[in-house]
Amino acid sequence: MHYGLGIDTGGTYTDAVLLRGTDGVIVDSKKALTTYPDLHTGISAVLDAIDQELLSQVNLVSVSTTLSTNSLLEGTGTPVGLVLIGQHPAEQEFPTPDLIVVSGGHGPSGEEEMSLDTEAIKEFGKRTKDKVSAYAISAFFGTRNPEHELRAKSLIQKVTGKPVVCGHELSQELGAYERAVTAVLNAQLIPITHHFVSAVIADIKKRGINARMLMLKCDGSVYNLEDALEKPIETIFSGPAASLLGASYLAKLDTCAAIDVGGTSTDVSAMYQGIPEISDSGSVVGGWKTRVRAMKMETSATGGDSHVWITDGKLKIGPRRVIPLCVAATEYPSLLQKLNIMKPLSRKLLNENYQPTKFLLRTGYSSNWLSSEEAEMLKHIEGDPISIHDLYTAMHAMPSGKVIDSLINKRLVQAIGFTPTDALHVRGEYTAWNQDASHAGAELLSRYNGSKKYEFCTLVKETVARNMAYSQMAFLLPERTRPLLEELLSGLYPAKFSLKLPIVLLGGPVKAYSEEMSALLDADIIVPEHAEVGNAVGALAGRGVKKVEILIIPMSIEKPAKDFLIFYPGGREHIVDYREAFEKARQIGLEMVFDYENRCGVSKEETQTNISVKNISPENWPYPPLETRITIVGVGNPMMIIKE
Repeated sequence: MHYGLGIDTGGTYTDAVLLRGTDGVIVDSKKALTTYPDLHTGISAVLDAIDQELLSQVNLVSVSTTLSTNSLLEGTGTPVGLVLIGQHPAEQEFPTPDLIVVSGGHGPSGEEEMSLDTEAIKEFGKRTKDKVSAYAISAFFGTRNPEHELRAKSLIQKVTGKPVVCGHELSQELGAYERAVTAVLNAQLIPITHHFVSAVIADIKKRGINARMLMLKCDGSVYNLEDALEKPIETIFSGPAASLLGASYLAKLDTCAAIDVGGTSTDVSAMYQGIPEISDSGSVVGGWKTRVRAMKMETSATGGDSHVWITDGKLKIGPRRVIPLCVAATEYPSLLQKLNIMKPLSRKLLNENYQPTKFLLRTGYSSNWLSSEEAEMLKHIEGDPISIHDLYTAMHAMPSGKVIDSLINKRLVQAIGFTPTDALHVRGEYTAWNQDASHAGAELLSRYNGSKKYEFCTLVKETVARNMAYSQMAFLLPERTRPLLEELLSGLYPAKFSLKLPIVLLGGPVKAYSEEMSALLDADIIVPEHAEVGNAVGALAGRGVKKVEILIIPMSIEKPAKDFLIFYPGGREHIVDYREAFEKARQIGLEMVFDYENRCGVSKEETQTNISVKNISPENWPYPPLETRITIVGVGNPMMIIKE
């Protein structure tokens, strides 16, 4: 008998599930803390906890992660150098300060418009190789002819030895700016994704497991794990995509809404008749518009590990993620003592960083490119967690919030604080960690908003539930204004939203929120069995979907009856006869689809294909079409591997 192994690594937990091939039943599931900076420790811990006899019979491994999403949202991606080739508008902003615009590029038909400035590219590589970790290259009309991008890539690799990403490798859509942004973000994620993928591959191979290894993409499809190293940008939102697929699988529903409460954020989405909605215009990540196809979803910065803090007597939740007090106190027993003897802080000084329950902890990441202020603060943050008040005493000055934020963004420091998870510990609804630390933190914070600790924790829980309900309704009713949605969720009126589709809740402690959600929304609220590992289940539920678009146009409008150009991902071809060009384009597309499915473990015979053709021509046009767009879609089910 064979089994499928699903692994999901989030900001807080790494989850694993085993599915039996004969009937798709979950036979084992485990959770372990995600470990930084060595992800392998957390992955090994969760796999060590899984039934070892069943694990040895795994023949399919599929993974998902929110690490890449969190990195882009939190601005902690690695530095990237950008080479823009051709006529790129200089006034547009890019997600890196290290860039150069050089002459070169092609026209709409793929003909060279200007020679490539190779010397400028080599000089840029020499100047920046010690500052950046990877490079991105985007050429004008690079999708019509990638020659200049590929030449620039070769030059940069020879000069720097660093990874290089080309825009044409990620998208065939026109739009030079969005394609360049996509390339930069992809390059930022290469070290992070490589670290994660390498950790998974190393652990699986160490155990002697011979299995096909896949990774879930943000549109709900999967691809070969090695391919993820080349195009990590496609893993953004793979965690939220896994949550929707997992919700549908666990609840056995083809139509449902899903709310996934993670450590850093809450993701909401919906599926109708087994098909998730896809954003064809490209996803927006951290405010940057990309050319990446992803499931439609909304993400709010409220999760189980969101920082709960007080300012002007008012409760604030997020947007930063912190280590919950209950979790930190389990590893650092001195934290509870520090909480119990914490001195009162001035109410006037309270802000996100200056809180009686906020502590800082040094991570294992190496410290590079530090300012003098950062270096000075960092030398005081060693060993056990240090409170903001004690840091103030050690530095003889108020710690700069800007410097604290910078050290957190560089992953050199991790913050500890009170969270919604702590609030549930106080209320006794989730008690996996140190309850005493949660009680101590609630006691401290409740003083600053004039309430008792249990009342304070109830307010935290109700606020989180209201944020969950608001996020879901904002997703389902995108045209409605925020004030209207908030008014109907406030409880001040004898009315509430009524939903025809059920809402499936996923996440560790989500069962604790089901009653509050039912009070806010007139809907069937479902917390399925194994909801705590729903993303790992979703990683296995993805299908191998490959879409290839190929364009055929005449070389010359003046001579439209012969000489045609075929544009496809990674290249172009010239063929004289239109019918031959059409058949060649169709064969190229099918070969690309079958190659993709084969890397996912799906044979040519098991792949379902669909070919659609769209022609554009003037009315009564007597010649072959002015434009032919051939779209070939292949669909395979990697889960069939488990049944072999």
